[in-house]
Amino acid sequence: MEKFKVIGFIFLFSLGFITPLAAVERDSILGRWWNETKEAQISIYPCNAKICGKLVFLRDPVYPATDNMGMAGKPKLDRENPEASRRDRPLIGIMVLSDLTYTGNRVWDKGTIYNPDNGKKHQCRITLDNPNRLKIREYTGTPIFFGRTQYWMRVK
Repeated sequence: MEKFKVIGFIFLFSLGFITPLAAVERDSILGRWWNETKEAQISIYPCNAKICGKLVFLRDPVYPATDNMGMAGKPKLDRENPEASRRDRPLIGIMVLSDLTYTGNRVWDKGTIYNPDNGKKHQCRITLDNPNRLKIREYTGTPIFFGRTQYWMRVK
């Protein structure tokens, strides 16, 4: 009987350490990240029980003088959005990552990524390669075949 008490105590004691460690690992993705081209920064934050990300910085936040839609010098908008009602919202502040769920082993999955350059939304899986680099896999259907991979670096 004593043997079972000791095993039970060790099990409960270990749960006290495992749960906080899992929460730390789950939150290790939080913070500001440069996109692959270093044209934009995305802030990744908790939203409800999931992870989201919004565009918080653009290297060129206004349209150039050569803009063919007459928007030269004005703040960039989400004008490629397929929903016409959203095309006049500023790019800074839009959600580009949504509904990501931590699945363990430094992977967040089952979410979506929005590309304001073309107005398309795809499924997304994120892997924390190291504390300062994210592997972003955006895909349609299955992540293995139909998609592309990019790498984001943590803002220092």
